[in-house]
Parts: sequence; C-alpha cells; structure tokens
Amino acid sequence: MKISSAEFVVSNTDFRKCPATSFPEYAFIGRSNVGKSSLINMLTGRKGLAMTSATPGKTLLINHFIINNNWYLVDLPGYGYAKRGQKMQERLQYIIRSYILYREALTCLFVLVDSRLEPQRIDLDFIEWLGENGIPFAIVFTKADKLSSGKLQGNVDIYLEKLSEQWEELPPYFVTSSEHKIGREELLNYIDSINSELKMKEK
Repeated sequence: MKISSAEFVVSNTDFRKCPATSFPEYAFIGRSNVGKSSLINMLTGRKGLAMTSATPGKTLLINHFIINNNWYLVDLPGYGYAKRGQKMQERLQYIIRSYILYREALTCLFVLVDSRLEPQRIDLDFIEWLGENGIPFAIVFTKADKLSSGKLQGNVDIYLEKLSEQWEELPPYFVTSSEHKIGREELLNYIDSINSELKMKEK
C-alpha cells in the first residue's frame, strides 16, 4: 500500500465524539514508551504526524488521522505509566476500553510490545482481555533494530510460546523498527488486505 495522504482529523476523550464515518479504523496501542508515535510516523511517512516525546505517557487522547481518504489510523493513549495518579489511570482505562468495546468502526487493534523485553504481565493481561471480548487484534513487536537478529527471534519466540499457553490460535504479528522502516510494507499490506476484503463484502 502506498500512503499518498495522511492528515490529522480530531482528538477527543469520548468514543462517541469520534468521526461519523463508514471508513474502517485501525488503532494502535501499547505501554508508554513502546515507540508508538515513532511507528505511526514511520508507517505514514510523515515525520511529525504523531507527536513523539521524551516523556512517556503523554498521549492522553484518542487521535484520528485520515489515510488516503479511505481509512483511519487511530492513536490511542498508552497504558501502564506508573507515575500517573490513580484517578488519571482509571480515566485513561475508561477512555481506552470504551473506544475498544463500543467503537463499531474499529477493524483491527495493533498492540505494540517492546521486542527487547520479556513478556510483561500488563501486556499479557490486556491481550487476554481483548480475547475475552472478541476484539480483532495483531501484535507489533517494536524496536527490532536494538537487538541482534538471533536475540530478536529468540524474544519473539518466547513471547509466542507464552501466548500459546492461553491461545489455541495465535494472532497475526509483525516485527518492526521505526528507525530502519522494518515491517512497514508487511503491516501496510495487512491493512490493505483487510480493506480489500471489506470492499468485496460491500458488493
């Protein structure tokens, strides 16, 4: 898929205020500091589209970007930033979960995990919650350039083995590096294939 246009549309904290549209939405979420903004900028080819920050946990809103005038990329707040107060964490959880559960346009949720780390309980619990609620999702391993190829593959295998303890069928997954544009074509082609299937069903 070629990205010919990518434009910011709106930010809000309520799924009911998201754009009224029939376009499919592909949302990106992950723990704070997992590299979400950098990945979005890499995918769209727009360096400053999603704001990156040296301070983790800055995305507090549901951010919609219209891509090629026919689908939305959605940047969701990060979860698991311990320095937030309890009330803020509960507020963010409500924003995230209400969007995921009730936004009918949501077509696939991409869950970002840091490829350098062993499986984190907060990620595994979130993925399990997605399964319990029947949410279509894929896993995106980030920061692949920070590891040797052998270590990277080993970490991915460990993660998939951990998931297989709970899942009979593993979700789709992608290995990415925002710095080296690894996984860009595979991820965009995956989105493109889903969009094509949706168009076929409309006919």
